[in-house]
Amino acid sequence: MTDIIELIFDDHEWFRRQFAALDELKSRRRVEITAVEAVWTPLAKRLDLHAAAEEEIFYPQLLRVGEDAEAEAETLDAIGDHNDIRDGVRAAAGNPVLSEEWWAAVGRTRRANDEHMAEEEREGLADFRTAPDDLRESLGRRFAEYFLVHRTVSEVDTSDKDPKEYVREIEEDLDEDDNPGSLRIGSLKGR
Repeated sequence: MTDIIELIFDDHEWFRRQFAALDELKSRRRVEITAVEAVWTPLAKRLDLHAAAEEEIFYPQLLRVGEDAEAEAETLDAIGDHNDIRDGVRAAAGNPVLSEEWWAAVGRTRRANDEHMAEEEREGLADFRTAPDDLRESLGRRFAEYFLVHRTVSEVDTSDKDPKEYVREIEEDLDEDDNPGSLRIGSLKGR
């Protein structure tokens, strides 16, 4: 079974391991830039792609199946967290690897990501466990396919999003779909 909840958890665990690998590299007497880049480059890419995939696939459905006020608050917070993560990734990219500024940007990215993952696991993902299994599997397939289609960050929008505008647009899309039997996935394709 390809369950979106499990796929998101898998990414979260991978993120934790990669940040721990950076800790290990930083603790060495002689820090090798190539080793750090080998960890950071795919980590930064996956952080950006993961946020974009959640925004396209997971959060619209959380707004659909969650309790209105709770799901909206969780989504607003998550989009804000994604912005903080993206800001940290961009700040790191703007500084020489291993510089004090670079490590500070990586640290900000990690703190934002840690906070986001904890809240998402405690709230959004926990709330989504009530979604039907077929929806979770369908979204899981889309989530997995997303990373096959989007192999680089140049293929996705990694700009910050206004959380309120994001929620408003998704809720408008959901309101336009008046077919009560629909999974409301079709109207979100290509977003």
